[in-house]
Amino acid sequence: MTAPAGGSGGVAGVDGAGVVELRLPGLLADDAGGRPVHHVDAARVRTVADLLDAVGAGWPRLDRRLRDETGVLRRHVNVFVGPDDVRWAQGLATPVRAGDVVLVLPSVAGG
Repeated sequence: MTAPAGGSGGVAGVDGAGVVELRLPGLLADDAGGRPVHHVDAARVRTVADLLDAVGAGWPRLDRRLRDETGVLRRHVNVFVGPDDVRWAQGLATPVRAGDVVLVLPSVAGG
């Protein structure tokens, strides 16, 4: 599954060179074992969808909060690979590679 934040968990070196990092805000981290950072072996994932599949396999409630029953990102969920919003790139097909940081941010509404 995913290695603990700050550790390799046997997935990659301590420097994280062989992993893709998924960062979650506190509210979403609660649905992922309370962990705001997850590392996935970069050899296992090629796209944002693959990354969400890998993390979501261990945390199905998180997956349901991020994607609908058809696998599409929910409207209020924003995903960034580095500085790039995946909605303006290739969506869930946006490529990821070792060393990438993927950030999930829910939209904030109000006035």
